[in-house]
Amino acid sequence: MEIVLKITVLGAGAMGSLFSGYLSRKNDVTVVDVSGVMVNAINENGVNIKEKDGSVLCCHPKAVKSSVGIGPQGLVIVFVKSMFTITALEGNRNLIGPDTYIMTLQNGAGHESKLLKFADRKHVIIGSTQHNSSVIEPGVIFHGGSGVTSIGLLDGNSESLEAIAKNLTDCGFECHTEENVQKQVWKKLFTNTAASSLTALYQVPLGFIHTDPNANWLMRQLCREAVEVANSLGLGFDLEEVTNDVEKVCINAPNGYTSIYADIRDGRRSEVDTISGSVVEAAHVQGIAVPYHEMVVRCIHALEDKAKEAV
Repeated sequence: MEIVLKITVLGAGAMGSLFSGYLSRKNDVTVVDVSGVMVNAINENGVNIKEKDGSVLCCHPKAVKSSVGIGPQGLVIVFVKSMFTITALEGNRNLIGPDTYIMTLQNGAGHESKLLKFADRKHVIIGSTQHNSSVIEPGVIFHGGSGVTSIGLLDGNSESLEAIAKNLTDCGFECHTEENVQKQVWKKLFTNTAASSLTALYQVPLGFIHTDPNANWLMRQLCREAVEVANSLGLGFDLEEVTNDVEKVCINAPNGYTSIYADIRDGRRSEVDTISGSVVEAAHVQGIAVPYHEMVVRCIHALEDKAKEAV
């Protein structure tokens, strides 16, 4: 017997729309977003997901600007930008009951400290996903890549999440539970901090990080620093393997544009503090020097400042 979950997704951007759309096929799904344009588009025309093979999947989650009047959910998934996580959860406390799981698949690391302000450790799910998408227009997204979604609890013992993992898998997201989910989070973080951050700095697609010798050299320095920090936390990564994995992402998506690239292009605040900045923060705690990461964080903040002055 299939279990229908009551799910609310916070944020109707690229990933929020993708997940709310797919999950609505088998669950009672609501997506909350501050944009009236986005909410109206989804309610009027659904979430239209353009797949790589040219097909279009139209899904129909409910979309609202305010969750007032909606009771506790079985699962709340956070897909807002990391700097808005606390505000989003604070404004939607009515969705969180004693049995509600709160899950983050946001880029970067360290999100659990924010979620723990709203739920106990047994109900905070962290993870990563290899799926990616981009917004074409309100209510229309391009599903550019897929893969495994890994989820787990902070203290391991993630057997209680098997029903959620099965539900996600049944909806089209191959989902596994992990006892050491932090390792999966860092595995995705390597690509974001060593390659995606550079696409923002240089305003280029991922392929440039592979083909340009100077950009590639800097990517390798960032990999080296990040692996050193991760291994100081007992995660046991192999530097050559990590670097090769990041390289493969750049090779396989030569025309891929990242969300942090788009943020800098469009003059928005980026999530650099929870991506490269999370490596810097962990490095300071561990007493490890990460000068290349510190440079990247400051350079991206400088670009953000430049955009503010231009307004």
